[in-house]
Amino acid sequence: MASSSWYEAAAANPQVPCFFIFGDSLNDCGNNNHINTKAKANYKPYGIDFPDGATGRFTNGRTTVDFLGSYILSLDLSLSTQTTSVFFFFLLLLCVFAAEHLGFDNPIPPFTTAKGEKLLQGINYASGSAGILDETGKHLGHNVALGTQVQNHQITLSRIVARKGDNETAAEHLNACVYYMAIGSNDYLNNYFLPDHYKTSNEFSVEEFATHLISTYGDRIRTLYGYGARKIAVVGVGKIGCVPRTMDLFGTNGTKCIQNVNLAAQYFNKQLKKLVVDLNKELKDAKLIYINSYGMGDGDPTILGFKFITRGCCNPRGDGQCVKDKAPCSSRREYVFWDSFHPTEASHRTFADRTYKSLLPSDSDPFDLHSLAALDIGKH
Repeated sequence: MASSSWYEAAAANPQVPCFFIFGDSLNDCGNNNHINTKAKANYKPYGIDFPDGATGRFTNGRTTVDFLGSYILSLDLSLSTQTTSVFFFFLLLLCVFAAEHLGFDNPIPPFTTAKGEKLLQGINYASGSAGILDETGKHLGHNVALGTQVQNHQITLSRIVARKGDNETAAEHLNACVYYMAIGSNDYLNNYFLPDHYKTSNEFSVEEFATHLISTYGDRIRTLYGYGARKIAVVGVGKIGCVPRTMDLFGTNGTKCIQNVNLAAQYFNKQLKKLVVDLNKELKDAKLIYINSYGMGDGDPTILGFKFITRGCCNPRGDGQCVKDKAPCSSRREYVFWDSFHPTEASHRTFADRTYKSLLPSDSDPFDLHSLAALDIGKH
C-alpha cells in the first residue's frame, strides 16, 4: 500500500515550502535502520498500523512529525468537542505531530534515503537514542547526535543550492521553512541517569547538567540559523519520569512517576524556554517558539479514551523495545505507550493537535506552530 493512501483529503498547497526535523526516536522515521545499534524499529510489530509497515518509526503508526507535515485537513485542524472540553494529556518528551497540518502530500523522508526533488520539501534527521551531547545513547550502539544532524543539514543545504541554481534563491526558500527540534530526553534517560555507562551525574549536578545541555543546544541552533533557519520550533522534554521503562528501572514506591527524573526535565525546560527568549532577541530576523510538552502531560488521560497509562501495548524485551514479531495488544487506541519508551499513534496525534494549535496559552510561547508557519519572515 502506498504511503500516500493515508492522506484522505484533496491536495492543498503547503503552508511552508519545507519542513526540517531534528530529534530522537520520537520522530525517527528510518535513519537508524542501517546503522549498528540496538535502537532501531524496522521490524514487526513496529509500524503495524502504518501503511508501509515497519519503516523505522518507534511506534505502531504515525509520529508527531508525520501528522505535522502532510496536507491541511479542516477536520484535523478543528479540535473535537471532547478534546476542547478537557485538559489534554500527553506524557512524552517531545515530539512532534502535524505533517497533515503543514500541507505536505507525503511524509518527510529520512536523511539516509532522501534525494531529488524531495530534498526541497524537507528532511527528517532524527535518530533513535540520540541526544544533544555526542556521547548520549552510545551504549546502545551508533546514533546520529544533534551536532551531526546539523552537519547533515549542511549537506542538504549544498544540494538545495545546486538544485535552485544560486545561493540567494536557496536562501529565500530555506528562510520560509519550518525547523522542528525535539531532543534532550535521551541526555537524561540514556546518559545522566545511567551512571554505569556515563560519568555525567558525577561531573554535574542536575542544574549544572541542564546548563551544559542548553549551552550546547544554543550553539546548534545558531549554526542552523547560519544555514538559513528563520522559523524554529523547539520542543521541551516531557514527563520522562512517567515513562514505563523509567518506572521499571527506578521503582515508584507507590508514586505515579519518578519525581527526581521529572524534576531534571523541569530544570532543562526552564532553561530551554529562557534560551528561546534570548535567541529571539539575539537573532532579530528569526523567530523561535517553545513547545511545552511537559505541561501538556498534565490532566487525566482517561477522559480522552486512554485506559492503559503505565505499560506499553507491545511485549517489551529487556531494553524496553518491542519483542520482534510478537503480536501487540489489539486495543492500541486505549494505550498511551506503544513500547516501554515511546507513545502510540493515538498519543502522537493528541500532542500534534495541541502543538499545531494551542489549547491553552501555556502550550507554546510566544505562539503555536500554526502561527509560526504563517509568519512572513521575508528575504534575508
